[in-house]
Amino acid sequence: MRTTTRIFTLTALTAALLGGCGSSDSEPTTSYTQPTLGYRSATLLTADGYSFKDLNKDSQLNPYEDWRLDSATRAEDLLARMTLAQKAGLMMHGTLTLTSAGRVNFDAMSSVLNSNYVNTFITRMSGDPATIAADNNTLQQTVEAIGLGIPVTISTDPRNHFTNDPNATSVSAGAFSQWPELLGFAAIKDAELVREFGDIARQEYRAVGIQEALSPQADLATEPRWGRISGTFGESNTVAKDLVGAYIDGFQKGTSGLNDKSVITVVKHFAGGGPQLNGLDPHNSYGKDQVYPGDNFAYHLVPFEGAFSANVAAVMPYYGKPVGLNYDGKAIEEVGFGFNKQILTDLLRGHFAFSGVVLSDWGIVNDCVDKCVSGLSDEEVAAGVSPWSMSFGMSWGVESMTVAERYAKAIDAGVDQFGGVDEPAYLLTAIESGLVTEAQIDASVLRILKQKLDLGLFENPYVDEAAAVELVGNSDFQAKGLAAQSAAHILLKNNDNILPLSAETIASSYKKVYLYNVNATVAAQYGFTVVTDPAEADLAILRISTPYETDPHFPFGSVHFGQLGFADSSSLIQDTDHAGVYTGSADYAAIKAAKAAGIPVVASIYLDRPAILTDVIGDIDALLANFGALDTAFFDVLTGAAAPKGKLPFELPSSWSAVLAQDEDVAHDSANPLYEYGFGLSY
Repeated sequence: MRTTTRIFTLTALTAALLGGCGSSDSEPTTSYTQPTLGYRSATLLTADGYSFKDLNKDSQLNPYEDWRLDSATRAEDLLARMTLAQKAGLMMHGTLTLTSAGRVNFDAMSSVLNSNYVNTFITRMSGDPATIAADNNTLQQTVEAIGLGIPVTISTDPRNHFTNDPNATSVSAGAFSQWPELLGFAAIKDAELVREFGDIARQEYRAVGIQEALSPQADLATEPRWGRISGTFGESNTVAKDLVGAYIDGFQKGTSGLNDKSVITVVKHFAGGGPQLNGLDPHNSYGKDQVYPGDNFAYHLVPFEGAFSANVAAVMPYYGKPVGLNYDGKAIEEVGFGFNKQILTDLLRGHFAFSGVVLSDWGIVNDCVDKCVSGLSDEEVAAGVSPWSMSFGMSWGVESMTVAERYAKAIDAGVDQFGGVDEPAYLLTAIESGLVTEAQIDASVLRILKQKLDLGLFENPYVDEAAAVELVGNSDFQAKGLAAQSAAHILLKNNDNILPLSAETIASSYKKVYLYNVNATVAAQYGFTVVTDPAEADLAILRISTPYETDPHFPFGSVHFGQLGFADSSSLIQDTDHAGVYTGSADYAAIKAAKAAGIPVVASIYLDRPAILTDVIGDIDALLANFGALDTAFFDVLTGAAAPKGKLPFELPSSWSAVLAQDEDVAHDSANPLYEYGFGLSY
């Protein structure tokens, strides 16, 4: 970054805004701490002995460039300098286009940056932190040279949660530290641990130039078939409230609002995702309905109280369309939450007094027609046609509106920024046709600008690429993540106290081990000799997963839904509402084969949803549950090097009929659960 300076005097406007700072010898002066200024194409201005960036290249110190002023004043000044097109671009939250090599494709993004003025992007880059940091720096350098020099905000979905990979022996050097899914934190139920995790992830994000976390999920796991349970803190609203608040505290570095060390958190999905009709996902047209047969809407609001207490910076409404919902004596309009003024203005802005940014979920203004509704045909699926080749959108409840009308309805409801879009033409049409006022646009843009200023991006949006490599996934962070993976394990069954397995017991009784979905190299490190035939083994160690269904006919058909129980395909009880491709038969067969060998069976099940274990629990001698763990974390628990500290964050139902009979919006309400909420043994 350049360090040369150019000297200019303080403008009269800025001097006035500063109360005459430096205007005469007789007036009192205020001492400021000069921030580090990161710049590549901008020049520097000097006033009153301090340095500032000349972002709009007019050789004057404008209020929005003056870091001595408060962020609200600076945002107002910058807003007044923006064109309508620039404002509309700021309300888009696009996606960084990547090359086939996984790098940012700056050529492909040229018009989005230079003509559409889009200024916030989700990144899906993975790999070396130095590469991520370098591309984010180049992106900031690009926008520094455009117009008013407004820095980009980069967002990401969660990066720090680990799901089982039997081929992995360790986390690769330089990767983000790996922790259990949020369900694992709910199993441990330790707010301080969640706060520490958030603080570590915050440091890793900022090190590579990411400033916004599209998390946490404050949704509740009251509907066991729903496919997004792994990102929640379970089904207890009070536990979720505490842990959501701790998560935000860690990511935003405190509960007093954003600062230059913060990562914006986007709590989602207001007013509570999870109670989806039959557990179907509202990414898909067949899963758009959100229902409350138990009249339990208020229960789902409680976790958000933790977010608001922690001064969460942003809120994302859900796709779901509430059906038959009455709240506070009023019938709620049956449109997706991103279009619902009763929810976003009356409840969120009014009752909860939220003043931050409302970011829509991805693609809510887009059309869903033809194959988006019907899906690919069986013949197209058989021919290998990708469901992602079709257009898709999630404009539930407002499908008959034009795109411009959807923008207008969402903005009137309370949305400030639109996820997954980078073409502001429709929004500009809505403004030009009188559907949206410029005053509405200004209110949203001010919120977005103020957050960029609070984050310190106008002073220095650049990161140290070498430092990113040193910090991200360092040994201390990884060790803490590994310990959390182990601690999150839940001991569900332990016949004859077979666990933990001491080194002496392994050597004398269980030396030869048969593995299923477990890394053999890791097992050998713990003293086992691996054999490939269970008939030759002294012990079987299996890693299995909660069964699920997928639907290859739809773009989001990979989201887990439906079946939760183990069976072979011939005996599968189908969900009559929506059936998909079942996975679970292979794990079922592995359990039965290990049991048939006449050896003790030890298993760990990855619970991304509440599994039905009734048909296999009798075949397993010791059963652990995990929420994403390396094999080393798993074997530490098996051998007693670490203790399983988790308790179930949701109940495990006893049958599919019990699942079908429970209410989507009510916690732990299935009949005769096999394992109740909060269950967990110890060594």
